[in-house]
Amino acid sequence: MVTKQRKKFPFYIVVFLAPAVIIYTIIMIYPLLASLGLSFFSRTSDNQYVFAGFSNYVTLFTDSFYMPRILGALKNNVIFSLIHLVIQNAIALLLAALVASKGRLRNFYRTVIFMPTVLSFVIIGFVWNLILNPLWGVSESILQAVNLGYLFKPWLGLPDTALITVSLISVWQFMGIPMILLYASLIGIPEELMEAANVDGANGWQSFWKIKFPLLLPTVGVVMILTFVGNFNAFDLIYTMKGANAGPEFATDILGTLFYRTFFGQQLQLGNINMGATVAAVMFLIILTGVLFYVFFWQRRVQNYEM
Repeated sequence: MVTKQRKKFPFYIVVFLAPAVIIYTIIMIYPLLASLGLSFFSRTSDNQYVFAGFSNYVTLFTDSFYMPRILGALKNNVIFSLIHLVIQNAIALLLAALVASKGRLRNFYRTVIFMPTVLSFVIIGFVWNLILNPLWGVSESILQAVNLGYLFKPWLGLPDTALITVSLISVWQFMGIPMILLYASLIGIPEELMEAANVDGANGWQSFWKIKFPLLLPTVGVVMILTFVGNFNAFDLIYTMKGANAGPEFATDILGTLFYRTFFGQQLQLGNINMGATVAAVMFLIILTGVLFYVFFWQRRVQNYEM
C-alpha cells in the first residue's frame, strides 16, 4: 500500500498574514472590545470603575435625559439611511446605466460624478452652507432666475427640513461610489446576451430589467450593505455643517453625533465615557444585525437565484 504523506502546513501564509492581522487587531479589534467592555462599567464618585452589568443600557433607554436623545438619534439615523438606500442607490443605478452606454464623454461624466466623493467633508459642508445661506447664499437667486423663488426656505435652519437637506447633500457627495461599483458590473456583462435579447425583440427597457438587473443583484447587495454601514457610522458631514449639537433642536442628531456629545461632552453636557461606550455599542449591534441579515438572507437568496 502506498501511503500518502501529509502536506506540511504552509507557514509562509502565517508570515504574510501576521503583520496585517496584528495591525488590524491593534487599531480595530482591541478598541472595539475595549469599548464594549466600558459599556458594562460605571464610574463612582472617587473615580473607581465598578461592574454595572446592563444598567448603562437601561439608563440609555429609560433615563429622562438620555431616552429622548437616543430615540431621536435612532429615528434620524433611519431616515438618513433610508434616503441614501432609496434615492442615492436608485440614481446611482440610473447614472451607471447611462455612463455604461457607449459615448465619447462617458469618461468625463464618470469623473465629474465621482469628484465630490474625494473632496473633504469640511469643504463640502462649508460650500453648501454658503450656497444655502438665506442671507448671502446663491440658492435663492438661482430659484428666482427660474421663477421658483417662492420655494426658497432656510432649509438648514428649519427642524422639518434640516435633516432631509443634509441627507441630500450627503447623497450628492457619495453618489460616485455606488455608481462606479454598478458601472463596473454593467460593463462586465457579455454583449452576446444583449444581442440575443435584441434578436428576440426585446427593447432597451426590457433588456435592462430582464437581463442586466438580475446579473447586477450581487453588486446591488454589496452597494446596499455598504450604504447601510456607512450611514449608520455617519458623523463628519453633520458635524461639519450643524456642529456637535446637530441643530436646530437636535433635528439632525444621529447616533454618531450623540456618541460624540455623550463621550466627550458638549457645552452644558459633561462627558461620560461609559455612557458614550454604550451608545457606540448600540451602533455596533445595529450595524452587526444589518450585516448578518445581508449575509444570511440576501446573499444566500442571490446565490440560490444564480444556481
